[in-house]
Amino acid sequence: MSLLLVLISVVVGMVGLLLWWNEVRYGRRGNVCLPPGTMGWPLFGETTEFLKHGPSFMKRKGLRYGRLFRTHILGCPTVACMDPELNRRMLLQGESSGLVPGYPQSMLDILGHNNIAAVHGPLHRAMRGAMLGLVHPAAIRASLLPEIDAFMRSHLDGWSGCIVDVQAKTKEMTLLSALNQIAGITPGPLSDTLKTELYTLVLGTISLPINLLGTRYYQGLQARKKLVSMLEQMITERRSSIQAHDDMLDALLRSGDDGAREKLSDEQIIDLIITLIYSGYETMSTTSMMAVKYLSDHPRALQDLRREHLDIRKGKSSEEAIDYEDFKSMAFTRAVIFETLRLATVVNGLMRKTTQDVEMNGYVIPKGWRIYVHTREINYDPFMYPDPTTFNPWRWLEKNMELHPHFMMFGGGGRMCPGKEVGTVEIATFLHYFVTRYRWEEEGRNTILRFPRVEAPNRLHIRVQDFTDLAAYISHSLD
Repeated sequence: MSLLLVLISVVVGMVGLLLWWNEVRYGRRGNVCLPPGTMGWPLFGETTEFLKHGPSFMKRKGLRYGRLFRTHILGCPTVACMDPELNRRMLLQGESSGLVPGYPQSMLDILGHNNIAAVHGPLHRAMRGAMLGLVHPAAIRASLLPEIDAFMRSHLDGWSGCIVDVQAKTKEMTLLSALNQIAGITPGPLSDTLKTELYTLVLGTISLPINLLGTRYYQGLQARKKLVSMLEQMITERRSSIQAHDDMLDALLRSGDDGAREKLSDEQIIDLIITLIYSGYETMSTTSMMAVKYLSDHPRALQDLRREHLDIRKGKSSEEAIDYEDFKSMAFTRAVIFETLRLATVVNGLMRKTTQDVEMNGYVIPKGWRIYVHTREINYDPFMYPDPTTFNPWRWLEKNMELHPHFMMFGGGGRMCPGKEVGTVEIATFLHYFVTRYRWEEEGRNTILRFPRVEAPNRLHIRVQDFTDLAAYISHSLD
């Protein structure tokens, strides 16, 4: 018995020593006043608790230490900020204030150090300019929307009479649509290979950077190597071909030829393409899936959404595509998309890194630390969104929340998501054909996890049938 007590005492002492050592290493900086908080274990910090209990972890820490506290997550000493006004200022501040993008090492390694979310200065301006050149309104009107429309018609064929996993279908939809827009890749062996590697890559970006066989980080790095090899081959083939391709890869390869902006290297183009696919995949597939889930749970919202889209179809033949004016008229659809983004909290926050000691609310954040700009709680702020846990797309029609200074769903300032509008177009087009072609009901009990990624761990099954009232609705409306 005494030996057992001695062993327990030794273990407790070792645990206390490790926690103390990590606290001394990061938490004590001479006369510098750091934000309050704890740093957890050496190397791991508080990552496990953060990934397992993200929202409750943040809320508990916030209640104990306030809206600005220090922790150690995803391999980095980090200050988490839950103050909406501080967050807004950080997103709007330029690099001269000592803040640059600061995504975790695993994400930097797997997405590439030239990805647009990581670079800053002239390179960021060049890459952002190249990306905006691909997705500006004129490009959406002339080429992207017609391509998206044709893809959605095809992708949604044959769902009637089936039990469909909406999670799998929206993931596949987002990736295949992106591959088609970026490099003209159609469904087949190449897209299947790319899809497999991209799924693995995504999981690796939200892991500890431990490069051991079997870890998600290791698998993500291997997936990146395979993707880079395939993209290098595509670029080589494009350069040796005289055939013109009206897609994003061609536009990126030509970018800078006119001298209007800096020409991108092949390595930069590859990292930009991987980032384009990655960022769109996470937000668009999850938002599309959750929109279907919320519409299933709220028949009145589905009724109003379907009415908006049936009105658009009234003046069209069954094979006629929607155009940019149709998209701009989808006010309630846009409201459904934004309310889905808000309530599901597809994006929980953004990361910044300090390039110098930064003072904030009387505290000092040391050079090289990360700042987690936690925007999740803003989505549930009852002053901005009365009755915040309720799915209420009509709130976006009553008040233009996009103009609110604390609206941060797409980032802010010079880092505002450049793909915001094309992503909205894609989800709106999916919803247009889904609700005008089909009716559905959920199958079984579907569970939704909210953190670290919004997902249905056991899939999200629906039973799909033809929407038989389309012709009757149009005929009645024309009478």
